[in-house]
Amino acid sequence: MSFSKKITDLKREVLKESEPLFAHIEDVAEANTLKVLDAMRECRVSDAHFNTTTGYAYDDIGRGKLEELYAKIFGAERALVRTQFVSGTHALATVLFGILRPGDELVSLTGKPYDTMQTVIGYDNPSPGSLKEFGVLYNELPMVAGKVDMAHIKDVITDKTKMVEIQRSRGYSMRSPLSIEDIRAITTEVHRIKPDCICFVDNCYGEFVDYEEPTQAGADIMAGSLIKNPGGGIAPTGGYIVGRDDLVELASYRLTAPGMGDELGASLSNNRLLFQGLFLAPHVVSQAIKGAIFAAGMFAKLGYKTLPLPTDVRGDIIQAIELGSADKLIAFCGGIQKYSPVDSFAAPEPWDMPGYADKIIMAAGTFAQGATLAYRAAGPLRAPYNVYLQGGLTFEHAIIGIMGAAQAVLDLDETD
Repeated sequence: MSFSKKITDLKREVLKESEPLFAHIEDVAEANTLKVLDAMRECRVSDAHFNTTTGYAYDDIGRGKLEELYAKIFGAERALVRTQFVSGTHALATVLFGILRPGDELVSLTGKPYDTMQTVIGYDNPSPGSLKEFGVLYNELPMVAGKVDMAHIKDVITDKTKMVEIQRSRGYSMRSPLSIEDIRAITTEVHRIKPDCICFVDNCYGEFVDYEEPTQAGADIMAGSLIKNPGGGIAPTGGYIVGRDDLVELASYRLTAPGMGDELGASLSNNRLLFQGLFLAPHVVSQAIKGAIFAAGMFAKLGYKTLPLPTDVRGDIIQAIELGSADKLIAFCGGIQKYSPVDSFAAPEPWDMPGYADKIIMAAGTFAQGATLAYRAAGPLRAPYNVYLQGGLTFEHAIIGIMGAAQAVLDLDETD
């Protein structure tokens, strides 16, 4: 497992050029660490909150404290933080089905939603159990040059529009993620047009990237995954919803049942991992962003289109790279897997992943299956064959992983 002189020389060059970009990332990490520490102190977190519970789990003090903590950190009235959420999509769908009713309209202001959310909505067809099958209307506003079309928001919001959905991250696309200031401008405009319209943010991959969160910038409710940013790389599973008290309550009835809401739900996994992961999250997110900057610099120098560029402002932890061929996408993922701490001996292959229209290839040698704050690379097998790097628990591992991916792609070029 050795790297060519070209790759090692590029590493030194990119690291030197990237160093000035890291100061801002470290400032954000320090500010967010202080925010988390302040909340933990004010909420009086103790090791008594780390215990597991069983059965109905009424009066689960650990669960209640964790939700109090999330609400405070994200500047929200209420939170729902549960290991019963199986993914970020599950948390997002819980919000949608909890709040929307037949005849209501959902409008996506960030164009075509992420692949798994298209199935939830019933995007092309009323897929079984989708919003469309339940009579919820859907419309979207296409993005313009990768940005929300602010001038035409007024044209898509109608009397039937109950909620707008704002996807912060890029998903499997090459558009830019939204910054906190973008989200503030969008929510301000929506509430100006229709004050009672609910602004719902898909915050997956965006937590702790900036000084504020969407619920501190006008969002009424947002959701995400614990095996992404806020789990700090050690949460074993789960998701969260935070926002306005009445909206989170409605979502809780969808997670459990009407009349039960958030008062039930056993903490079957060790709550310590969720508290400790949240404490670590600002630092680990900063490691992931540094790794993304390094990846952008490395592959830009190898002649590939990267988004964002190393110097761009970042709204999420994802680094997109346009590879141009299926073979290069497979080679890239193989290089990442080779330098993973878990299943390094495995060779990633494209497969029909549930919720996606195209075959997906994924390198994920992670301690929690599919965790996307650990170092992971994935992409759909469709032109122009973009790969999406996600996470990195340590910057050192991110450097080694991207060198492995670069070497694999370079070797393929030389073979061809």
